[in-house]
Amino acid sequence: MTEITEIPSPFCGIGTDDLSIQIDGTQLTVTSNGCAVNTPAFEQAIGDSLPSINGQTATLEQAVAKAAEILRNTQQPVFGGCASDVNGMRALLALADKTGAVVDNQNFNITRRNLLAMQDSGWMNCTLAEIKNRCDLLLIVGTDVEGFAPRFFERYLWTEHAMFLDKPGDREVIYLGKAPSGSASTRPDGKVQSICSLVKDINLQGNRCSGFPLGGKEGDQTANQVCGWTTGYPARVNYARGFPEYDPFLYDTQTLLNNGEADALLWLQSFNQNSRPPHTQVPSIVLGRAGMQFDQAPAVYIPIGTPGIDHAGHAYRLDNVVAIRLKKLRDAGLPSSADVLSAIEHAL
Repeated sequence: MTEITEIPSPFCGIGTDDLSIQIDGTQLTVTSNGCAVNTPAFEQAIGDSLPSINGQTATLEQAVAKAAEILRNTQQPVFGGCASDVNGMRALLALADKTGAVVDNQNFNITRRNLLAMQDSGWMNCTLAEIKNRCDLLLIVGTDVEGFAPRFFERYLWTEHAMFLDKPGDREVIYLGKAPSGSASTRPDGKVQSICSLVKDINLQGNRCSGFPLGGKEGDQTANQVCGWTTGYPARVNYARGFPEYDPFLYDTQTLLNNGEADALLWLQSFNQNSRPPHTQVPSIVLGRAGMQFDQAPAVYIPIGTPGIDHAGHAYRLDNVVAIRLKKLRDAGLPSSADVLSAIEHAL
């Protein structure tokens, strides 16, 4: 049994890097600095780690060969989920390029709202470091920060020191439209304001103001970053014509499946056992976190390792400016998504 400190998390999105985790074989236990997001994610039991074909146990080589066979005979496969690290997403795009697939991040319908706003009017955003060191008034609009990232306030607002603030504990927090779920946003002296009214453009009053979109768990930002520098577009692209085409509406996974436009589904989910592929009648290939359960067995299921637990890697923080270096904590014999996807590509 060993304990490792200063562990970065790929789960919460805000780049917490101070976890301590006890390792006993393949079982992980968070011993300090955990939260409602990170602790259960790190402590998920592995469960069944054997590949399967139509619900029957198979070797990794057999599962890879079957996945290649399915993709070889498709006209329009769709690759959904896209929950992986940088290398996993790069391998997914390489396979999509070779098979003419649609690549669609599982949370893109949420991301799309921000992207369309940015494309239509532009925006000025800040980073987590700027929030920590400069923010004296935080206006939270339409979301529950504490529920999304429980340690956000601890790490970036109620800090002991800030470069440009004498008293970080005097910052103001205002909620517009939705009250907090807990008490993490409460100022050290107990003051919190919650309002449900429109706020005028603060910059027109001569004050400095920046936005900060809150999102990016389970590889969302990583998928869009890698897809962006590879194709020039966010993670909803179609390689069917031999080059990447972007459409924020047409290439939605569920829409393609519902309309009968897709004839195979590859689902990539390295982080969450409970994030399963949508129900469909087309052949499904699932590269999922070990222990994933299904109502209907996919044509191919290959359990894969989780970045930051089963292998090292890189994942982008939700402000898109920092790629977190993830550590390998155990050896459970689980392959990385990049290795499996590359093997499928080579088997085509």
